[in-house]
Amino acid sequence: MQSQVDLKQMALSEKLQLMEALWDELCNREEEIPVPDWHKTVLDERERQVAEGKATFVDWETAKQRIRKRIS
Repeated sequence: MQSQVDLKQMALSEKLQLMEALWDELCNREEEIPVPDWHKTVLDERERQVAEGKATFVDWETAKQRIRKRIS
């Protein structure tokens, strides 16, 4: 069953609920979602760096601060 939704008429809370429902549905069908080759390449490279001890990590708060700094 398909339905049309007028996003402009929806309240923010309704949009967030819809987004959560869509995300839940997609998570249950992840094997059907195509993964681009470049994603695999990036993940393989990161896995190699971890295995070789060349990867560095930061905590989530530090990562968020760095991202905010880059985009502001």
